[in-house]
Amino acid sequence: MQSLRAAVLLYVFVIATLTGIPWQWSALRFHLPRRKTFPHRYHKWLCRLFGIRLKVIGTPVQDRGVLMVANHTSYFDIIVLSGAAQLSFVAKKEVGSWPFFGTLARLQETLFVERDRRSQTLTARDEIRKRLQRGDALVLFPEGTSNDGNHVLPFRSALMGAAESEVGIDAEGHVQHVPVQPVSVTYVGLHGVPMGRENRPLFAWYGDMELVPHLWEAIKAGPVDVVVEFHPPMTIDTAGGRKALAATAEMLVREGQARALAGAYWEAPKASALERLRRRRAQAAVAKAAT
Repeated sequence: MQSLRAAVLLYVFVIATLTGIPWQWSALRFHLPRRKTFPHRYHKWLCRLFGIRLKVIGTPVQDRGVLMVANHTSYFDIIVLSGAAQLSFVAKKEVGSWPFFGTLARLQETLFVERDRRSQTLTARDEIRKRLQRGDALVLFPEGTSNDGNHVLPFRSALMGAAESEVGIDAEGHVQHVPVQPVSVTYVGLHGVPMGRENRPLFAWYGDMELVPHLWEAIKAGPVDVVVEFHPPMTIDTAGGRKALAATAEMLVREGQARALAGAYWEAPKASALERLRRRRAQAAVAKAAT
């Protein structure tokens, strides 16, 4: 049943996505407003399709350019974050060459940058700055890689230098800089029960895991609960510099993840009839094995 469910979901995903690609392409081609709203609606729909149940804490900045900095656990982070707000991403240059997924990234106006070469850092920072000054909401993963979802890696401050961008002058004549909003993403539940550390790698994609086999197993695993916490925005001025900004953002993201992992935001969803039957069968199997 799990394999059949996963196959049906992937089929629906591919058909719906292929149908939506020309719609989003035309929005980008003619610079239509839906180029921002359609990816958000599409990813909210994907969350429902794949059984990703979102719990959103806080309010995302959406009325001006903002650099969102988040911890990175999985490719599911793209669906989760885009389902929670209208935004684009900053990704490694090689992502743009991936079959199919690279096309989807370009259609969401992903900014591809060279992150491994120091000589390209200034160029990437300038590209991010231009997008922020245009009023875009960009998500940067300052850890530089994904991890197992049980902790947060140190934030790299290099690309966060884009937060030094000036976006205007306030009423008192002071320079205003781009707001930076830390975001915590935490995978907390599986089939309506708290997710243990041992199950988080079902959705966390890191190390040398192969993408397609991991995606297949993740979809088979079933409905997952995710907490997204948007922390209050700050600026490079209030933080006291680029490195202090990165350190403060890292601390807030880590604290948000720790709260979510501790169950601070856990609300067991109402189980469907199918899920209740599945749980009863699992409990009966455990009881039988015990006897």
